[in-house]
Amino acid sequence: MEKHQITVGTILKRPLFKDAKVVAGKNGLHRQVKWAHVLEVRDFESLINGGELILTTGVGLQLDLPTQLQYVKRLLEKNVACICIELGAYFNEIPQDIIEFADTHDFPILVFEKTVKFVDITQDLHTMIINQHHQALSQLDTLSRTFIDSSLSPNGILKILQELHKVFRQGVLFIGEQQKTIHYPSEMKEVGKVLQQELELVNTPSSNELTVVAEGQTFACVPVRGLGQRLGFICLEASQPPMSDMTFLLLDRAALAIAQVALRSRTIAERKQKSEGEFVRNLLNGRSVDRDDLNTFLPTPSRNMYYRVATIELDDLYVELDDDDWEEIRIQRSMMIRSLCHKNGFFPAVSSTKNEIVLIASFLSAAESKRSVDRFLQLFSHIAQLDQADSLVGATCRFGCSAVYQDVKDLKKSYEESRKVLALQKASLATSFFYEKLGIYRLLAELIATDHLSAYVKDHLEPVIAYDQEMASELLETLRVFLECGGAKKETADRLFIVRQTLYHRLEKLEAILGEDFMEPANRLALEVAIHAERYIASQSAKKDVDRIHS
Repeated sequence: MEKHQITVGTILKRPLFKDAKVVAGKNGLHRQVKWAHVLEVRDFESLINGGELILTTGVGLQLDLPTQLQYVKRLLEKNVACICIELGAYFNEIPQDIIEFADTHDFPILVFEKTVKFVDITQDLHTMIINQHHQALSQLDTLSRTFIDSSLSPNGILKILQELHKVFRQGVLFIGEQQKTIHYPSEMKEVGKVLQQELELVNTPSSNELTVVAEGQTFACVPVRGLGQRLGFICLEASQPPMSDMTFLLLDRAALAIAQVALRSRTIAERKQKSEGEFVRNLLNGRSVDRDDLNTFLPTPSRNMYYRVATIELDDLYVELDDDDWEEIRIQRSMMIRSLCHKNGFFPAVSSTKNEIVLIASFLSAAESKRSVDRFLQLFSHIAQLDQADSLVGATCRFGCSAVYQDVKDLKKSYEESRKVLALQKASLATSFFYEKLGIYRLLAELIATDHLSAYVKDHLEPVIAYDQEMASELLETLRVFLECGGAKKETADRLFIVRQTLYHRLEKLEAILGEDFMEPANRLALEVAIHAERYIASQSAKKDVDRIHS
């Protein structure tokens, strides 16, 4: 691709430059020329994009020496390729300080001692640049087709790397996930290990290119992406940094072909794991499973291996899809979720239905830190932030996570815990994703299956509820807020948007119904539990009504 890169040295070989002399910056003849521009003004910052060959008669240099030097410095800062000055009436000599500055920074300065037509030069250079650009695009298109053909053959990634090596005659590597590296030629193996470590330290920007130094060698690196995830990097050894835009374009096309190979391999692997979903469902529902499946889909039990069951409830986005279309989406969704789990340090077993994803997320941890929720919060955040079109999980999703366990016998219990978290979230009774952080609702969730919870609410709140129903009052809500405010009357009145006198009247009525000692510690605690229980029972009743309507 370098033959398509026009440099200052290339320009000097053109007939119109036969009388041009390089008076400074001879070591910078490799600088790339992207365009020719006639510049006769002093304020040029908004006129320059970088890579220009500047043609001037020196009008802008008719200044004192410090200002002349500053003018050249500004050109260098704008990354122009070089400056060509026609010596004559406006400017007849290059000061020694400017020559020394240009030599120091390898910034070519060319002079014409005879009058030249700038219009002829710009026409000639622009024609050459456009032709070269057309040839480069033609080669880019040809190589892109070659990459696609290679991606469809065995060892596709290696063949793509070999094609890149033919073009650049430089070492090239694919640094994939989970320590997987493919390189060509073979001597790139050792530098690949160092390069992989350097890339792990890079906080990858959203752009499609970056430069990394490993073992004293510069590499142009482009991320390989698929399904909204980064699958790795393709890295090319740089012979003459910085690399041209066309080089990065070609690496980007190669990255696209490699992404197709990687995603196809993952899809094949995911199809083979189709039985994993059925295995997970059997475990979560307490059905027996084959011992071989346990060893296949779950990590080997150990002293420091733990797991949580995470249930992700989704929009009914794909309910109407037929089975064939849904199967493709299921595979892509599972691939994405599995990739995110691996990135966050989990060993996942995944079951995905149209409106629910269940993960058995195993992880290694020290006993004292096994309850840490940071990694799970990070995983949930990554899933929630994925774009709908790429993530295949819908616009909204809710997360419920069980407590920490080790024994697979507790998997059914773990799944039930995660579902309880989701139910409380939907009823706006809990904000945490984690079962152990549900507080009193952990007890209430266990008691609702019996008659004890309803009886408890009736014993403590029935007179207040009956009074509200008869008088269309709000004593129960007043009691709830008063307890939440710790008995602070001003705060209670503010939250209820009522005047203090109205609050006093309601509190007197509560004392008459519940007794003057209803704020004593034991009685207060009993009432707080009863209020939470009443809300929980109401939410469960509403859920049953919704389920009955849907059925």
